Amino acid sequence: MDIAVEISQNRFLAVTERQLHAALKITARARPRAGEPAASGHPPGLAEVIVIDCSGSMGNPPTKMAAARRATAAAIEALPDGVGFAIVEGTHEARLVYPSTPPLASATAKTRKEATDAVAGLAAAGGTAIGSWLGRASTLVAARPSAIGHVLLLTDGRNEHESPEELESVLATCKGRFVCDARGIGDGWEPRELMRIAEVLQGTADAVRRPAELTADFLDTMRAAMAKTVPEVRIRVSTMPWARVAFVKQVHPTITELVEHRVEVDERTVEFLTRSWGDESRDYHMCLELDPTDLPLFEDVRVARIDVLAAGELRAGPATALVHRTDDPVAHTRVDPEVAHYTGQEEVSRVLVAGCDAHKAGDLIAAHAHWANAVQMATKANNVAALERLAYLVEIIDAGEGQVRLREDLPDIALNLGQVHSTHTTAFPGHPQDGEVPAKPPRAGEGGGSHCGRVYRPGDSHCEVCGAELGSAGSDGPAGGDGE
Repeated sequence: MDIAVEISQNRFLAVTERQLHAALKITARARPRAGEPAASGHPPGLAEVIVIDCSGSMGNPPTKMAAARRATAAAIEALPDGVGFAIVEGTHEARLVYPSTPPLASATAKTRKEATDAVAGLAAAGGTAIGSWLGRASTLVAARPSAIGHVLLLTDGRNEHESPEELESVLATCKGRFVCDARGIGDGWEPRELMRIAEVLQGTADAVRRPAELTADFLDTMRAAMAKTVPEVRIRVSTMPWARVAFVKQVHPTITELVEHRVEVDERTVEFLTRSWGDESRDYHMCLELDPTDLPLFEDVRVARIDVLAAGELRAGPATALVHRTDDPVAHTRVDPEVAHYTGQEEVSRVLVAGCDAHKAGDLIAAHAHWANAVQMATKANNVAALERLAYLVEIIDAGEGQVRLREDLPDIALNLGQVHSTHTTAFPGHPQDGEVPAKPPRAGEGGGSHCGRVYRPGDSHCEVCGAELGSAGSDGPAGGDGE
């Protein structure tokens, strides 16, 4: 697999600023390197556990349990031959439905049929103890330590038979063993529980509006899991003495904190562990905190190096984060478009969730204010996906002015979905397509065009505002790169 890393930033900072923000894009492509065999279409070492909530509430209405049986059967049929798998029934305890005893079964026509028959007998009865379900899944996956572990968990309720501390303890034990995609059905599940599971176990949190949609969701989730070929990718950030890593968080395809997956290698090197990669791109928001005491003015200075590792090998990099301290207000107030794209979506997400929390607490005035603000921000950023999600919560009268009307009798499912979908983001549109070579900034004055008009100091190699390389108009004379 080929891996690439790109960085996008405005390196110009005011003399008094102490934080540098950048966007990182990591792209993995299933193109074998010399001597590597071509990809077979699915990883031979995949371990799959499907956990189905069979608590009593799944029988009310009975369409939830029926949808769970159908979706699980479809997911089993989608398993390629050779994949290790198991089905777990979740109630106040975790019961292994198929196979009847450990270890994982190996997917064949015979075992898929046996597992489907066993799932047909699932019924709703008992309580909800999600930690015990995940613990059982972890034990099953651990029997195949070299496999890429994946758990698909479905629930319709809150974790009522365990304390939050018990769930946290189990999540800490499971971290790094498998990726978990957590799904909700009905309207009784707790968004923050699913989002927490997804955060620690580096999967996704989502739900279906109607039980009939569950089969399609399970199939999409299984196809994504089958496409993973690399168990772990590490983002390594090495800083200079005057810088430290404040945070690195994933911002696309979902907003995910990586605090749980930060590893301090030494006093100037931090790694962030990310799990289960296939043919895909993910974007990250990096923030560096700077000590400007020893940083010079009016010149580019490297503050961090970013490398990407897979299977313990350096696979991409280095990408370089630069800082250029300046007194030019035009330069240091310019916001990098990609950083702005994602910080804007993070803010919309925060405000949308605040509105959901206020509505659930009965404070409709605060909910209205938050969602009106979110609509206005999403409109300004042309965030169509966020506006579509907000339209389930409010009637949008004037998007640009943030004029909205709360929808009457808003169901719990709409509020729950609003929260989990708030973490879903749209990709920055400015990246080149596969195979395209990114265009370099033009030299000032090249091609008869004009630059930003800044007055340059003698010896400047580039424009501090627009990044254009400086040389004689139309010449190939020396010019300094911008490092972005």
